[in-house]
Amino acid sequence: MVEASVYELAVIGAGPAGLSAAVAAAERGLAVALVDAGQQSGGQYWRHPDEQHLDAFERHESTGHHHWSQYRDLRARLRRAVEGGRLVHVAGRHVWRIDRDETLLVLRTTFTSDEDATDAGEPAVRAERVVLATGAYDRQLPLPGWTTPGVMAAGGVQALLKANQVAAGRRAVVAGTGPFLLSVAAGLADAGVEVVAVCDANALSRWAATPLRAIQEPGKLLEGIGYAAAFLKHRIALRTRTIVAAVSGEGRVSRVTLAGVDARGRIQPGTERTVEADLVALGWGFTPQLELAIGVGAKTRVDVDDSLVAVADADQRASVHGVYLAGEVTGIGGAVQSCAEGELAALTAAVDAGRADDPRRRARLRRRIARGRRFAVGMHQASPVPAEWTTWLAADTTVCRCEEVDAGAVAVTVHGLGADDPRDVRVTARPGMGLCQGRVCGFALSCLVSAQTGRPAGPADLEPLAKRPLATPVKVADLAALADGKD
Repeated sequence: MVEASVYELAVIGAGPAGLSAAVAAAERGLAVALVDAGQQSGGQYWRHPDEQHLDAFERHESTGHHHWSQYRDLRARLRRAVEGGRLVHVAGRHVWRIDRDETLLVLRTTFTSDEDATDAGEPAVRAERVVLATGAYDRQLPLPGWTTPGVMAAGGVQALLKANQVAAGRRAVVAGTGPFLLSVAAGLADAGVEVVAVCDANALSRWAATPLRAIQEPGKLLEGIGYAAAFLKHRIALRTRTIVAAVSGEGRVSRVTLAGVDARGRIQPGTERTVEADLVALGWGFTPQLELAIGVGAKTRVDVDDSLVAVADADQRASVHGVYLAGEVTGIGGAVQSCAEGELAALTAAVDAGRADDPRRRARLRRRIARGRRFAVGMHQASPVPAEWTTWLAADTTVCRCEEVDAGAVAVTVHGLGADDPRDVRVTARPGMGLCQGRVCGFALSCLVSAQTGRPAGPADLEPLAKRPLATPVKVADLAALADGKD
């Protein structure tokens, strides 16, 4: 149940960054509210089966999670903080808006499901400060046939494995770019799925261009060795400079066309080959979830991987007073870096709230974050979205699934109607105006418009794709409660 009091700090998100921030702040003596859409902590990275029903289903909590012991430690500290009355875990709640009420930040929340609505607590959480640790979601690129059932985001495939121990298919192709593909493929293979191929659009030699960045995280090298062992064990083929060029099937994926590409992502004629599969897992990195950050007015920038990210200072403060940023919202960097950012954000908030400082600990965290950032930049430079991926598309390739807008319609809107930025195209042709509000197609749309206009997208172009008055769908009753003063 949500307490009606005012908290010194509210943390939004219970993944690596948010969980680290919440427990660190509580242990510093702050009164903390941890607000999360999930019923149990861990976020997407540490997603795991229902803790209350593990015995009934003979399940194990961890199915190949990395840094699982770190999560278990954080979870134990969370429970101690809750039992000690220093922290309230507000589970099963989306934050759909943040308002200011004089000196307080007011988090408007809504239940994630009707089952959770039995909670009679206050729908708003009031706090003096807030840490935004909202995480990220899968970045997707359209391609011919990508709306065929059986084509899934790589993160969604892994989520099924982690939380439900369910494989999404029996014969899979994993494609896109970046080391996350290796994790998904190894997980599928361990679950008994035949992984036909793992296709990375980039060459592994790109890592050699930034060797000093690559060795910033020795733990990542060990993970890579583990994946290599899994690939050998299961005889998984890793194909570099290769993409999924098309997907086809009647009612479900049955055929996948692979093709070789050059360094810029252009398909090499004559390299096409078809394989049989009933699952295609596509992963092109991740996009930070910025609705709340942009909603409170935080400054943004375009990161090295072309994602829009929120700007934090060296101590994780946002450009807005009382707001702190941690985890993927500041740039995609992985769980270890997210944990460090979360803890630093909490320590900074504690200092700002008048608690004793620990300058040595904060300095160590800054160094840890800087090292993780150097590795992340190297990773993004080694695994970029191919510069000319838009050449894979036909005019009738769907770009926006919700509104059924194809690539041809985007081109007509730019050249025929004079739309010269993603927002103009969105309001004219309606890509990104459907149920997902551009979360799936927003990045691809900005790339397509840039390809058509020859102008790279900047923060002013990308912010409108992520800016929403309501960060998540809400019931009319939630809005009516505001009008009635029942917040």
